[in-house]
Amino acid sequence: MQASIIYGDRKIHYQLVENGSLTSKIRIHVHPNGNVEVEVPPSTKHGEITRAIYKRAAWISTRLSEVSAVREHVLPREYVSGETHFYLGRRYQLKVAETLGRRASVKLKRHQILVELPEPDKASVKKHLTAWYKERASHYFEKRLEEIIQTLPWVEDVPPVKLISMRKQWGSCSPQGAVLLNPWLVRAPRECIDYVILHELCHLKEHNHSKRFYELLDRYCVNWRHTKAKLDGMAELLLAA
Repeated sequence: MQASIIYGDRKIHYQLVENGSLTSKIRIHVHPNGNVEVEVPPSTKHGEITRAIYKRAAWISTRLSEVSAVREHVLPREYVSGETHFYLGRRYQLKVAETLGRRASVKLKRHQILVELPEPDKASVKKHLTAWYKERASHYFEKRLEEIIQTLPWVEDVPPVKLISMRKQWGSCSPQGAVLLNPWLVRAPRECIDYVILHELCHLKEHNHSKRFYELLDRYCVNWRHTKAKLDGMAELLLAA
């Protein structure tokens, strides 16, 4: 549910999400795309929600200003040392180095993604880093798919997985039962990856977004609405080319 409040000269829009695992505490999130999400326990009274939002309105307003300032400077990647890149929800600093007679390589090293190349120009760095992400995505997605399937009674065999770069989708399920996943999803937090995989596996039983589909998702991914909002809020950063 969408709603809003007025704080000073700012109108704060927020999305209300019920979370069955909460007992009394109301949680407020400001996502990187500027979306404000308010998680509440089921049956929370409107007045209590409004009071909680006004209580943290100053913090929300400050975070929205910070997000706006950051988004103004979201530029296409240059693939040079010092840039921030994501992997499994964590930020890593890109370090580009020239090799001395060694083969090209990409590896995680502490808080860095180290790319070593004989000729480290932008095109080469992008090419090898993209290949590294896709290889990591393939291994991680297949592993999580096999583990998640163990909890789902309607899936007997591991479906084929295909990586397809998409501009606006994280995944889909083909009519033939193949799970299609965006390799850039590997930049997202682990719980977001699990949500997308589970979402597509639910389509193996319910092929559209019907009431039965969402009942299935609610049963096997209780907090999926919050996780989806979190992923949507990071999309602009994670999909930046």
